[in-house]
Amino acid sequence: MKNKILIILIIFFFIFCFIVLFKGLNNSNIYIPKLKSEKLLINFKSKELFSEIEISSDKLFIDSDFYILNIWSSWCLPCRDEHKFLMQLNKNSSLMIVGLNYKDKSINAKKFLNELGNPYSTILLDTDGTISIELGAYGVPETFLINDEKKIIKKIIGPINEQLINEINLMIK
Repeated sequence: MKNKILIILIIFFFIFCFIVLFKGLNNSNIYIPKLKSEKLLINFKSKELFSEIEISSDKLFIDSDFYILNIWSSWCLPCRDEHKFLMQLNKNSSLMIVGLNYKDKSINAKKFLNELGNPYSTILLDTDGTISIELGAYGVPETFLINDEKKIIKKIIGPINEQLINEINLMIK
């Protein structure tokens, strides 16, 4: 009798563990805070990748209807995957693409661009990651769609793909 009770308790224990594990695997533990709609772009200063001249965001975001601010690194594999889509977006004349090179070595960033092409009109350096953190980025790649009033109208966490290009193109028409 004691053996039957023990076996039943063990079976219930394993069923309980299985249910807890199954529920845990189905719940996403990724937390993405909601972006306040049309949050203003912060003001920042950074050096340009090729010229090493310091540029202010106030002077950079003034000539276009829409901007893409793309945070990327040469060591980031998803950045490599999204690069071809940035090259497609670069063909849109009403869109200016600004790169923010995150915690990268300049020589590696230049090699990356020589190999895959340069979709950016300007590339700024974020050597210690503080600009990205102030923008609200969680990692690389991240992309912000910014209008001519310097308001962030869309934040994309992760690499850009064909579906996101279509969304961006619809928003900037």
